[in-house]
This record gives sequence, C-alpha cells and structure tokens, in this order.
Amino acid sequence: MNNETIMLIFARIVKETCRSIGYTVKRSNASLPNTMALKIGITGVKGIGNTHADAYAKDDLAELVAVCDVVRERADKTAETYGVKAYYRLCDMLDAHPDLDIVDVSTGGDENGGWHYEPTMEALAAGKHVLVEKPISNRIEEAREMVESADEKDRYLGCNLNHYFTEPAERADRLFAEGKIGEPVFCLHRMGFPGGEFAYKPVGGPNAEGFPYFHVKAFLAHPFGIMRHFCGDITHVQAFMGRPGFRRRETDLLVSVNSIHLRFASGCIGYLFSQRGDATMGLGGWWSLEVGGTKGTFCIENCVEKMTYFPAPGADGSASPENLGLGQAPEPEVFHTGVRDFKTTFPRRIHAFLEDVANAVPKHRLRASGRDALATLEYTFAAIESFESGGALVRPHPLPRRQRRADEG
Repeated sequence: MNNETIMLIFARIVKETCRSIGYTVKRSNASLPNTMALKIGITGVKGIGNTHADAYAKDDLAELVAVCDVVRERADKTAETYGVKAYYRLCDMLDAHPDLDIVDVSTGGDENGGWHYEPTMEALAAGKHVLVEKPISNRIEEAREMVESADEKDRYLGCNLNHYFTEPAERADRLFAEGKIGEPVFCLHRMGFPGGEFAYKPVGGPNAEGFPYFHVKAFLAHPFGIMRHFCGDITHVQAFMGRPGFRRRETDLLVSVNSIHLRFASGCIGYLFSQRGDATMGLGGWWSLEVGGTKGTFCIENCVEKMTYFPAPGADGSASPENLGLGQAPEPEVFHTGVRDFKTTFPRRIHAFLEDVANAVPKHRLRASGRDALATLEYTFAAIESFESGGALVRPHPLPRRQRRADEG
C-alpha cells in the first residue's frame, strides 16, 4: 500500500468522522483536498448549467468531475473548459462515476421546467443527492413525485431558489432572529424586468412558445419562495392576471402581468406583483421586498444591493411615539452591500447546498429544499386556478408532512 493510497483512506475516514459527529465544514481560503470535496456531475449545460459549473469549480467543497448534455457540442465545450469528462446521456455519466455525490439538474424544457423530472428521478434512483434548477417542474404531479422519491430514498433534494441567498436577506434573517421584526403583519413583493412597449420583444424559443403560463411557472418560484422564507406557509391565494395592449396587438398570449393576494398561515397578509418587461418599476428597482412586523420593518431593494431597517416607534434605540409628529417614523438604518451583480447569488446558493450535504444536516433542515420548491409550485398552480376562475379564492394543495428519521435532530 503506497503513501497516496494511505492518504486517500485517511482522508475518507476523516471526512466520514466529521460528518458523523456533526462537525461543520466551512469554506476556507485554502482549497480542500479533492478527497474531502463532494463529487459533482451536471446534466444540462446550455446556459444556467455553465453558471453552476463555474460555481462548483471555484468552491472548496466541490469537485466537478463530469458534465452531460444531449447536445454533444455543449457537453464537449464545458468539459474542455473545466477539464472534466463529457457524457451525452445521464445514465452513462452515472455508470462511469458511481462515486458521484451530487447530480446537478440544470436542464430546461417546456416552461423552463419540463426536463427536470426524469433526470432528477434517475439520479435519485441511483442514490445521488440532487440540486435541481427552478421551477422544480412545470407539472405539479411530477414535482410531488420528486419530493416523495427523495424522501423515500433518504436523499437530499435541493432547488436553486437563489434569491434569498444574499447579504440583504441574511441581514433580514438576523433581524427576525434578534426579535426586531416581531410578528409579521404584511409582506409586499414586486419583481419584474425593466421594459415597456418600446423594448418589447416576444419571448421566443421552444421553452416558451405556445405556453401562455411560461412566465407564471418559470418565474414565480422566486417571489413565492422568498415570501414563504420570511413569512411561512401560504394558505389562501387570489390572482388577477393579464397582458398589456402591445402584447395583445401582436397576438402574444403570454400572461405576463400577475397581481396576487395572499394570506399566510401566521395571519400575515401578502401581495405579489410580477411582470415580464411590460413596464419599468421605480421604487425598489426591478426586485423589492418589504416585510412589516409589529416591532419593525425591512425593505430589500434590487435583490442584492440594499436593505433598510425601519424600527417601530418606541423600539430600542428609536424615537418614542410622543416625540414623533403625524406620519413620522424613527430614523431608518440603511445597509448598502456594494454589490450590483445578481449572478453573485448562484455561488452563494450552491455553496449553501454543498455545506448542508457535507455537514449531513437533517433533511428537514435543508435550505431551499425540494419541499420548499414544491410549495412555490403549489402556490403557482393555485394562482392559475384563481385567475381562470375569475379571481376566486383558492386554497393551495397541502404540502406533504415533513418526515423526520430517528437519527435526525
């Protein structure tokens, strides 16, 4: 037995021991040895898959070993870029690399989710953990099966709900943890790309053409995900949707403007507005979230750029109500991240998934889990049902009960 083999065995023993005692593996400036990193294979490398590949390649907790795509040129190009093996069928990649820890499903398909089900189920059946792009699927029955399968096989199933893996969202989490928000009263979220009739171009490509709910299914996973992250499960949905005149004149069937009223299980009231380049939003930019509680309110602007905390009158360190005039509030606390590039959310979210898997966190504590992604799709389908029923109040399908095993905390 040579020294290299001895070091390999030792590294694996250390890795498994760390997991068994709950030792937290964190990112450090020094790269981890490959034997300590999680082995990654990616299926689907058209666009978003390459973004994921770059994140894995730069992460100390990951070792990218293979990529797969049905288009050979794509797979070959990405494989050459990162010095890994290329495959053209997922089954071949799984057969060639039985030691893969995680399969990243970054395929597209109808409504950007139609090709997520089969590779996810195939990877889970092979005993792999899975990180799937959003939406988890464009079909609700498939999404439910994916979550059920991961639970049955005791595998991690995560989804790229990356919008709350940001500095502003982390600061908002701390405000909640420190008791500075209190009981949530309202949650207001607006999300939509800047645009209008002068910049109008119909959404093209086979993923979108012929699918009037393309925007609803492909996009609303993010706002529903972050609203639920801060305010909990949604119990009631009422939606009004439409499209502006310039789309109608071009016989564009895309249901691009979405106005959705929400009620949370906590009693919090919410409102979501989404559009796809139909107008340009002012206050808060293209992405803004405001959550108001009984002790304070926070507002996030442009997703990654800015967070402002507004303490309630009388809160610790803020002006008392008797010292404030009509309509006045205590001085807010403003935090600018200095970040403007939305793409920074991808490596942050991917690293969180790697951390959770490396640390063997209980499945029900996985951040942005498949169950979380299923929730967003249940709300999406409830919104579609409400819209098609003339704005009727709809109660989303209940989520599966969390399964906790005896060895989980």
